[in-house]
Amino acid sequence: MDPLPYKLTSVPDYRDSGFDCLVIVGDDPTALGDGLSDLAPILTAYCQADAAVLEAGSVALIPSGPQGRLLFSNSGRLNRDQDDLRRIYDAAGAGLTRAVGAGAKRPLLTVAKLASLPVGREPWATQPAADRAALLGAMQALYTPLELRDIGRRPKIDQLGFRPSSAGEAGESQLRLAAALEAGRILARDIGGSDPERMTAKRAAELIRSVLGEDAGVTVEVEERVDPAKYPLMAAVDRAASGVPRHAGCVVHLSYRGSGDCPQPLLFVGKGITYDTGGADVKAGGHMAGMHRDKCGAAAIAGLFRTLQLLRPPRVEAHASLAFVRNSIGSNSYVADEIITSRAGVRVRVGNTDAEGRMVMADLLCLMRERALGLPNPSAASLFTVATLTGHVIRAYGVNYAAAMDNGPARLKDTSARLQRAGDLVADPFEISTIRREDYNMVAPKTEAEDVLQCNNEPSSGTSRGHQFPAAFLIRAAGLDKHGLDSDRPIAYTHIDVAGSSGDYPDPATASPLLALAARYILPDLSG
Repeated sequence: MDPLPYKLTSVPDYRDSGFDCLVIVGDDPTALGDGLSDLAPILTAYCQADAAVLEAGSVALIPSGPQGRLLFSNSGRLNRDQDDLRRIYDAAGAGLTRAVGAGAKRPLLTVAKLASLPVGREPWATQPAADRAALLGAMQALYTPLELRDIGRRPKIDQLGFRPSSAGEAGESQLRLAAALEAGRILARDIGGSDPERMTAKRAAELIRSVLGEDAGVTVEVEERVDPAKYPLMAAVDRAASGVPRHAGCVVHLSYRGSGDCPQPLLFVGKGITYDTGGADVKAGGHMAGMHRDKCGAAAIAGLFRTLQLLRPPRVEAHASLAFVRNSIGSNSYVADEIITSRAGVRVRVGNTDAEGRMVMADLLCLMRERALGLPNPSAASLFTVATLTGHVIRAYGVNYAAAMDNGPARLKDTSARLQRAGDLVADPFEISTIRREDYNMVAPKTEAEDVLQCNNEPSSGTSRGHQFPAAFLIRAAGLDKHGLDSDRPIAYTHIDVAGSSGDYPDPATASPLLALAARYILPDLSG
């Protein structure tokens, strides 16, 4: 299977006549650098006629240049406190969108020499990193939704050319890396962004099997039903949907092991709620629309395994369990006040059926805890939950940021901070939150009948520490509280909430945090 729906080629000369539009991303249209100096008179004349092209975010299309169409997309300055690689990522996306709108089928993308790039002051401030961000931003803009491809819609372009800042093998390596990352993001967007009937639990599993099963490197196992004996909390959420065969849940397990010694096994759990009605605590007042995106956590992890499959990095071992379940309303819905014993033997009192994400992940997190304990050195493993979990994280950080939060052993590994630094290198930014004692107090039992409270009765966006306390619940419900700093068998665990970074509906899904996870764990040359 070709990793991309269009041809991706490295082009050393921007004058190549095989393309029909030259797209330049830069911070100053009057200072393109030596490699593009022949175009300076054209752009200088255009700036004199239309000064708007000097503004950040502007896109100028000029009927000139070697391909007959020259497009300059202005990133704006890159050297202020608030600037990062997203300036380049966004400018490339805007440029390709404009090129496609103008009818280009074979655009050629290049990044000008960036006059304001703060080289030596920021880890991300290198020309190769800018090249990578431009490619990834362009590819995000070129995505065609699965629903349109199902009815025969062709890709937006036939070929994407890229003129890299580094010639030879370095430039080819950039393209191979970008293609593998984008192939993973395509799978993630297909799962996360498709409508709730096109991407039911079973159809998500079928898609994963069809993509990952075609090539070696990744093993795929599917549990076709949610077994209440193995996953009691997940099965509670699945109860109402399981009565409709096409909506019934399933669990997908993925594994990858590269060559050589694998010193840090990565164990992922992904939330794949194919549609979230809120359950018995129904999402009223129009808040249900867009809830087909509640599977973006599991989708991103599936996409990460596609990238692993294509790159085959050595010394990497990764396992994932993805919970694909629909949170439906019905006579068999689970309800608040139920007490359900988790896989870890913890008695959980349900407080809100719209807090279903933590329910479907807790038993799988316990499964990963068990896997870690089976390793020769459990403390070498790193466990993750990845989920579009709370509206509160959007209230706290906005729509463009994932939030990562560590337990004690993960904090000693600097997990969230290193993930944040890796994300900065690939335009996939993170904020770091902390799990505090108030979060554990929030989920403490309210009666002697339960061991932990799943949630309060209010929306997370209106609850103090609304995106942190769910991590405390997951730790307790999965039995990870027995493996903290005070344990002789500590296990590192990090929760990642991508409710904001997964894509601001109706904009396309982003596949966050795939890029940051890849930069941190499978591309050591990027993040060290």
